Amino acid sequence: MGDLTYTQIRAEWADALQHIEHTAFPTADREDLYWADELRALAGEFAEGCVVVLDGDTPVAMGLGIRIHFDFSHTQHSIRDLVGVDGGTGHVADGAWYYGTSIAVLPDYRRRGIGRRLYDMRKQICRDLNLAGIVAGGVIPGYADHKREMSAADYVAKVSDGELYDATLTMQIANGFEARGVIADYISDPAVDSWASLIVWNNPAHNPAGGATR
Repeated sequence: MGDLTYTQIRAEWADALQHIEHTAFPTADREDLYWADELRALAGEFAEGCVVVLDGDTPVAMGLGIRIHFDFSHTQHSIRDLVGVDGGTGHVADGAWYYGTSIAVLPDYRRRGIGRRLYDMRKQICRDLNLAGIVAGGVIPGYADHKREMSAADYVAKVSDGELYDATLTMQIANGFEARGVIADYISDPAVDSWASLIVWNNPAHNPAGGATR
């Protein structure tokens, strides 16, 4: 494994990116994950908001997202409420928020700081496009070991307070995200009873009256 390259998504990588997505989330229902046709469409609609990590010419990780208008008074939703409706990507060209739809890394490339770098690049996308921030349904893989002893809400609260460690949520909190509760039936995943955390990062440089800064 040599130096890694971070670049915008391209439609020609769709099949390889589908493989990354389905490998990264082995316990999730594949119908709730990205498929190649959706990835090709996303590359055409919002390439500037989606990052692919290459080892040489081979995709090994990705950080994908769309622009949306997010209603914080109604936060319960599933990933398929946003992505794949009527065969679309869910991207809204004038959406005020960046919605993170997937960060996926092949197993052999984990623990190399790729996830943290992808989150930093998402933040820069928000700055470049003058977006309000990032919102996402975050997977909580560690909940699988605690679901018989506590609710998902209690688990997320304990991870937020530093009492428990979660391989994904702990990293997100360290990266400046706030966990604002949980989302039921976000993605079909029996390992965690289909729970996710609602994570939010507010862009401190956001100018509500301004346009994109580039």
